[in-house]
Amino acid sequence: MHPGRQLAVLGAIFVVLYLLVFFAGGASGSFTDRLHPKLGLDLVGGTQATYIASVEGNQVPSKQSMEQARGIIEERVNALGVSEAEVVIQGDRNIVVSLAGKADDQLKDLSQAAQMRFRMVIGATGDVASVALNPPSAAPSAAPSANPSAGANPGANPSAGAPAVQNAPSTGGQGGGEVVKAPTPSATPSAPAPSPSASASAPVSADTQQQRAAVQKKVGAAAWAAAGKLTAPVDLSTDTKAGLPFANFGKLTGEEVNALTPQMQFNVPTIGCQQLNDRPNGAIDKIDSEAVACYQGGKVLLDKAPVVGEDISKASPQLDQQTGQWVVSLDFTSAGANKWAALTRQAFEATSSAPCFVAAQALYGQVDHCAVAVVLDKNVISAPQIQGVLTGTSQITGQFTSASARQLADQLNFGALPVTFTSGPAQTVSATLGIQQLQAGLLAAAIGMGLVAIYAFFYYRLLGSVIFLSLILSGLLTFGALVFLGRTVGFTLTLAGIAGFIVSLGVAADSFVIYFERLKDEIHEGRSPRSAVPRAWARARRTIISANTITILAAVVLYIVSVGAVQGFAFALGLSTVLDLVVVFLFRHPIMTMFARTKAFLSPRVSGLGRVLRNATTDPKEA
Repeated sequence: MHPGRQLAVLGAIFVVLYLLVFFAGGASGSFTDRLHPKLGLDLVGGTQATYIASVEGNQVPSKQSMEQARGIIEERVNALGVSEAEVVIQGDRNIVVSLAGKADDQLKDLSQAAQMRFRMVIGATGDVASVALNPPSAAPSAAPSANPSAGANPGANPSAGAPAVQNAPSTGGQGGGEVVKAPTPSATPSAPAPSPSASASAPVSADTQQQRAAVQKKVGAAAWAAAGKLTAPVDLSTDTKAGLPFANFGKLTGEEVNALTPQMQFNVPTIGCQQLNDRPNGAIDKIDSEAVACYQGGKVLLDKAPVVGEDISKASPQLDQQTGQWVVSLDFTSAGANKWAALTRQAFEATSSAPCFVAAQALYGQVDHCAVAVVLDKNVISAPQIQGVLTGTSQITGQFTSASARQLADQLNFGALPVTFTSGPAQTVSATLGIQQLQAGLLAAAIGMGLVAIYAFFYYRLLGSVIFLSLILSGLLTFGALVFLGRTVGFTLTLAGIAGFIVSLGVAADSFVIYFERLKDEIHEGRSPRSAVPRAWARARRTIISANTITILAAVVLYIVSVGAVQGFAFALGLSTVLDLVVVFLFRHPIMTMFARTKAFLSPRVSGLGRVLRNATTDPKEA
């Protein structure tokens, strides 16, 4: 290709790149603002949080579990759309997450276990802990009721009806199952809640037995025995002081409450929602046992969980066009769809005497069917009344916003953490410190480029200007690519990335040395400078391509096998090497061809070819 055309192609690349920088990829603000690349945590400041893993019995989690948890947390971070998140394992228990910029709100939910469970609501009672611990002096009839039939949600309007779950609306002939008619007299009712003795006889681990022994000692043997005999929530409407024998239960921490049986948590009046909410995440994730949670200001007893998060194949946030509310749409696996249909059939066909029906009445007043609670970790997101047998795509309803619906869908899609995490120390990297590091990195890059330029002018003279201009053009291409990639794909410049660019200066300098020394060899062999330039280029080109290819392959491999800052270094090194090749082919060779036709190039003192050029003679092979 003619040298002029090669330079024109390079100019076109610059024009297109900087048009993209200024006007594409969501560019906004002034022209100066559009030239700002995204900076990483170590340059712009940000937040670093530590999550500490814990398993039952204070055992060390396995490496496989920690690596799985790290991958899930990393996927959640990426789903937030934050820039260059670094998620690494430190030691046996810690996972450290680093995010650039202010990210406190984004970090707080990353370690949520996201254990999704679908459980039938089989009991409901009010949160009367404060009343039980401080009985009013008024007449007993004035005391609030703890009887489930009185309602766990006194403010609920019976005429308004309970929230309901139905199949998602069908689209184009696809969609959910048919809503069945009213139950027949032969329908099998839901099984009543098991007695405390049956639940207590279930096998428990040695650690749980030890925890229960400690709790029994704290609350007292008499109170523990009385709580174990309860078969229903204590009714304070008949005796306002009936909760006082259980006063010590109100002093238990969330961890200690978690060691109690579900029946104790539900029936003991002095255990309130504050204690239940203080339990660790995953406190009610056992699918083969009942559980207790808080919902609408009261306590609910939940049946075993026949449907779990692993039965969901896909979750997506959607805006319900009929209600204008955000919902989370669920698609189930083949086995999960069968489980979900069986659970909704049980809720839909239950008779009015079934415990789940009585519990739904306590929650919502006048209802037609039982309610199924959607439980995430220890929190009931929604407990809607089931309006039919659901066999296809269904929806989770609740007080969702666009962000919360997206967050829940992401947590379900990315799976549940294999171990429980508690939030450890979090620290904020000062933006001032980041600016100092950025200035130090840019200073190091400037010194590196300056040393290369000084060496080039000292050793090659006129040819040194080619080196200097090539480095400037390569730097401009790299800067434009950084800004554009940061805006479109979230690439963030870190101190490690700056180090990668500095290393690339040495790679670029090597290609100059190869070319110019090959040029000297051609002139030394007796060829004129004009004929030596294309021959030197033809021979040096293969070596330059091979050397740069090896560097690019090394950067690719390093990027694949590494994480965090090392990935940033590898990406920066690979990107700058590729752009250096562009400059080599579209600027360095054509500009050398044009220089070879000038008188200055023929001057040993000016060109930098020195003694080689002085000793050169006319090449008889030139023709």
